[in-house]
Amino acid sequence: MKDDNPARPIIQARQVNKRFGAFQALKNVSATFYEGQVTAIVGPSGSGKSTFLRTLNRLEAHDSGEIVIDGIELNSNLKNLDAIRREVGMVFQSFNLFSHLSILRNITLAPMRVRKMDRADAEVKARQLLERVGLQSQADKYPLQLSGGQQQRVAIARALAMDPKILLFDEPTSALDPEMVNEVLSVMRELAYSGITMLVVTHEMGFAREVADRIIFFDHGVILEDTTPDVFFSNPAHERAQVFLSQVRHGF
Repeated sequence: MKDDNPARPIIQARQVNKRFGAFQALKNVSATFYEGQVTAIVGPSGSGKSTFLRTLNRLEAHDSGEIVIDGIELNSNLKNLDAIRREVGMVFQSFNLFSHLSILRNITLAPMRVRKMDRADAEVKARQLLERVGLQSQADKYPLQLSGGQQQRVAIARALAMDPKILLFDEPTSALDPEMVNEVLSVMRELAYSGITMLVVTHEMGFAREVADRIIFFDHGVILEDTTPDVFFSNPAHERAQVFLSQVRHGF
């Protein structure tokens, strides 16, 4: 966890709305996230938390409102979008690795294509990142030769290969068998203490309580709580958050 004096704002969302047909997934969502801050985004399924996360790199285009990432407005301008996606890494619940490419190639592909890094340098960096996530011996294997937990750690290494300023995690442990969850959370815990800005949509309440600087609680497309872990887990202000915590209390 970081100190209580976060640095400059790095993500600003103002009055963000998102609809899927008649269903309004986000309702005037506003939040500012600070450089070096670790935020856990929690709430019941279907509450809008993953949709919000996906608007931050335009995997879902917001219908109205404003999103500014590191001083750049996120909109339909492709130049702005490319600039933002170079700075924002994302880790999905389903890994999204290229099954036909080796682990090493999965990690080096984006730095070589987007950042124009030469192959030798990209491979050196990839091997360093694999060592960081405890998979240095797996470089030449293919995704389907690895466990789910190992694939997710590769996905984290792949995101880090672009030197992002911000890492977004969309329920990164939800597709894993229970015995594989801790190996992924361990890597994320190390990242949280390294100083990178992280937004983590998660059902892992113990992790959120231990590692996050801030908890945001979504319900029905609205932020109902935005506070510290101590306050959220001991004395949430909103009745809906109290009910949610009573239902997940066994998890932490």
